[in-house]
Amino acid sequence: MTESKIYELESEAEWLDAFQVMEQLRTHLNEESYLEYLREMTDNGYRLFAVSVNDKIVSLAGVEIRVTMYYGRHVWVHELVTDIDHRSEGHGLELLSFVEEWAEQHDCELVALSSGLQREEAHRFYEDRAEMDQASYVYKQPI
Repeated sequence: MTESKIYELESEAEWLDAFQVMEQLRTHLNEESYLEYLREMTDNGYRLFAVSVNDKIVSLAGVEIRVTMYYGRHVWVHELVTDIDHRSEGHGLELLSFVEEWAEQHDCELVALSSGLQREEAHRFYEDRAEMDQASYVYKQPI
């Protein structure tokens, strides 16, 4: 059995190693915009965690601790993606469980995320495998 490792990606070199997985979710990004966003987001508390198998990144979670009146202190999952060649191997659930433990260690009350309407397989994963509840719809207005 192959063992996986979960760790935080903190350097630009590590972020670049993760880009081939991240771009499967954030298809509009190129390496330059990805790094620009990460520099600014990490300055504001964003953390990027990875699952690696045999030193190859197979899954990512980008998270941030937030405080709101409706969720209290919580972890918001901005990104959760597993490499297409490694889906259904348990890495996403392993990473989400890690995020839940990390949230608890940081005195958070819950883990929340938003998922695009078109991502029906992801919704099944969140509801059936991760046992998360659908709490709302998210609306947006470009300006």
